[in-house]
Amino acid sequence: MMLAQGFGRRYMKAFLKGFFVAVPVTVTFLDQVACVARVEGASMQPSLNPGGSHSSDVVLLNHWKVRNYEVQRGDIVSLVSPKNPEQKIIKRVIALEGDIIKTIGHKNRYVKVPRGHMWVEGDHHGHSFDSNAFGPVALGLLHAHATHILWPPERWQRLESVLPPERVPVQTEEK
Repeated sequence: MMLAQGFGRRYMKAFLKGFFVAVPVTVTFLDQVACVARVEGASMQPSLNPGGSHSSDVVLLNHWKVRNYEVQRGDIVSLVSPKNPEQKIIKRVIALEGDIIKTIGHKNRYVKVPRGHMWVEGDHHGHSFDSNAFGPVALGLLHAHATHILWPPERWQRLESVLPPERVPVQTEEK
């Protein structure tokens, strides 16, 4: 009986040690390096959720890649919604600071993206709540860069940073 109690204590002690190391490491990894997220809605069709409401893609979000707010035109990014801070949205970066973009349904036909901002849009125009509705987005709202589709298995692929030719900025400010 004494042997069983000693084994139980050692087991519990080892378990707790592992637990108190694994939890902070996991939380730090998910917060600073990468995590997965389910994409809902039609705003990014056909790139994401091409099956409509019948399926939801699950994507890998790379936090590390955007830690210095370095994004490129064409990147698919996750960001905090400018209209609802409780919600994260996923959109494609169309223009960067200094670029002049021709808008689709925004109050101004042309917009120059201010310093420290970017212009984001969904791939499915008309079904997307994006910069055409709320204007340029502060880089500080950037959450992560979507790099891969992980689910469903038949759609497993790397997400390419491609800017649709019809959405190229009218004028770009290269550094």
